[in-house]
Amino acid sequence: MEKRNTIQLNTVENTIKHRIFIIRDRKVMLDSDLAQLYQIDTGRLNEQVKRNLLRFPGDFMFQLHEEEYENLRSQFATSSSAYGGRRYLPFAFTEQGIAMLSSVLNSEIAIQMNIFIVRAFIKMRESLETYKDLAMKIDKIEIAQLHDHAALRNVHSVVKQLLEKPSSKKKAKKQTPLQ
Repeated sequence: MEKRNTIQLNTVENTIKHRIFIIRDRKVMLDSDLAQLYQIDTGRLNEQVKRNLLRFPGDFMFQLHEEEYENLRSQFATSSSAYGGRRYLPFAFTEQGIAMLSSVLNSEIAIQMNIFIVRAFIKMRESLETYKDLAMKIDKIEIAQLHDHAALRNVHSVVKQLLEKPSSKKKAKKQTPLQ
């Protein structure tokens, strides 16, 4: 039984991770994806949000611009409004906005999903920190290699100068007595 619950949790977390987008340099989830996870209509979710707008300042939620929405649609081939798709631009919820949704949507499913979503955001943040640490280490290695290359170039140029100078001095000495 525990194994089945663990598998279900991993599946839910993976589903959530694939529905987190970066828009306007923020990690967000769209209202339609949240509504699907909460098992309610997108209209119902947005209705509850609009009734509680004071709980959703701009850093918690924002509405997409047409260009942002078209970019997402082209990536995922969503339906057009002519065929039963969206008629309004979607809302994007940040991690804080998603946490605030639990106070607006008071169902057991919404509360459980909020917990999963917040945990998914935390795991993503931890993963990004790991990647940042790794990227910093790679940068240090590259910088060290650049310095090593520069040092090697300096050694090479000094050796080259040393090799060139004696031969040119010898030629100059040989030519001087002949003149």
